[in-house]
Amino acid sequence: MMGSLTRPWRRWSLVRSTVVIQLTVVLGIVAAVAAMVVVNAQRETREAAGDRSLSVARAIATAPSVISAFGSDDPSAHLQPYAEQVRAGADVDFITIMSPDRVRYTHPDPAQIGGTFLGNVGDAPSGGTLRETFSGTLGPSVRAVVPVRSGPDGGAVVGLVAVGVTIENVGERVAEQVPWIVLTALAAALLGVAGSVVIGRRLHRVTGGMGPAEVTRTLAYYASVLHAIREGLLILDEHGRVVLANDEAIRLLGLPRPLPPDLTLDDVDLSPGVVHALTGEGSTVDELVLTDERVIVVSRMPARTDDSAAGRGRSGAVVTMRDHTELERLARELDSATSFSDALRAHAHESANRLHAVVSLLELGRSDAALELATTELATTQALADRVVAAIDEPVLAALLLGKIAQADERGVALTIEAAGSAQEAGVAARDLVTVVGNLVDNAVDAASAGPSPRWVHVALDATEGLVVEVGDSGAGVDSADRDRVFDRGWSTKDGAGAHQGLGLALVAQVVRRLDGEIELAGDDGATLFRVTLPAAAVAEPA
Repeated sequence: MMGSLTRPWRRWSLVRSTVVIQLTVVLGIVAAVAAMVVVNAQRETREAAGDRSLSVARAIATAPSVISAFGSDDPSAHLQPYAEQVRAGADVDFITIMSPDRVRYTHPDPAQIGGTFLGNVGDAPSGGTLRETFSGTLGPSVRAVVPVRSGPDGGAVVGLVAVGVTIENVGERVAEQVPWIVLTALAAALLGVAGSVVIGRRLHRVTGGMGPAEVTRTLAYYASVLHAIREGLLILDEHGRVVLANDEAIRLLGLPRPLPPDLTLDDVDLSPGVVHALTGEGSTVDELVLTDERVIVVSRMPARTDDSAAGRGRSGAVVTMRDHTELERLARELDSATSFSDALRAHAHESANRLHAVVSLLELGRSDAALELATTELATTQALADRVVAAIDEPVLAALLLGKIAQADERGVALTIEAAGSAQEAGVAARDLVTVVGNLVDNAVDAASAGPSPRWVHVALDATEGLVVEVGDSGAGVDSADRDRVFDRGWSTKDGAGAHQGLGLALVAQVVRRLDGEIELAGDDGATLFRVTLPAAAVAEPA
């Protein structure tokens, strides 16, 4: 039964719940304030009545006619008219003038004259004053009692004066203020209601009329989606601060976890190029960005607020990113495999021609010539493989260079290799060796094949202390103006804009930077020599 009673409340929208709570709070505050104002008005009215009673009593006690009346044979005959006249003009309810032994000389009710004054007189008979609330013949009243002395400047106490205002009249004065208090409270309540309605409409637009449970559930779903998707999501405000980053974005960019407040990408260990790609102006779609360890595909879209759309502020940005590292590696391996396959196809064609020649020689009975032709090519190929394997003890690197020799030969480029020390003991991961050597050789072969004869590429490996890789070629070299940006993503000497152009040297620089090594372009305008140096301490670390 109780659950069925509370269920409708839970189905209320967030707007309705907020407005009801606000109205309840506003009305409660208004009612409390109104009650406090009424209580305060009562207190102040009573204090004012007491002050007025005391002032009137002191004025009467010092009046010469009152002092002289105490010396007459019939004080009441002189004092009663005077007291009633003052009472009417001073807006008090009673004035009682009495002897020191509390016998009344005046009273609003003449029948009470001669009787004993009801109430306390305190220290008045000895020259003091008294203020109190007391129930007398006229009912509860706020009264003051002062002494009457024999002379204006002092003397013996010859009588007492009591002046008071009844509680009923005090209540009437408070009641006169209640309508204004009520009107003020109603005005405050109406303002509160109007404010609640305005806030309610604003919340309705923001929440779409959803209730608290729906908002909580939706936020939980959104949080789950953000952390579940495999794309990185990064939201930046107009000042470049990170507003939101999901798990994948944190992993790809190496952001701290949890995200500190007011974090900007300048506070993170990212290269200026990466920061510019993430925070730059305008929109980008599928831009390749290199961090120290990854290849990331970034898309950026400005997120404009009302102010920024009107030109009064800078927009934020929504950035999505995908890890392209493995895909890029596979793509480049596929390019290498395709080139190697083309070289093998050409060699297979040449081998078929030689095989036809061998068969023809055998049919002509010239077996010695056929044997020499068949074994010469095999011996040459085997000798090349033996030299490469003997010089380079890292099997992956040896296989890579054998393939590159075949590719270079197919393109009319002579590729020579020189090695010292143990590349395997250098400690560089095979994947990093393939990236560094493979990309440098590919660029060198491309440059040499486009130049005049003789076309050559020379690879030198020195693993005696750390690892030094040098790759030179006979190409046209790099212009002086381009030397500072040869390692930037997108720079290339090739015509056109292929998907992977301008990425090879950037990938080499990425590996070198991650291993705390150095890379330099040591040639001049007429030749090209790239030198990569990896210190022993760096190459000993696992990649």
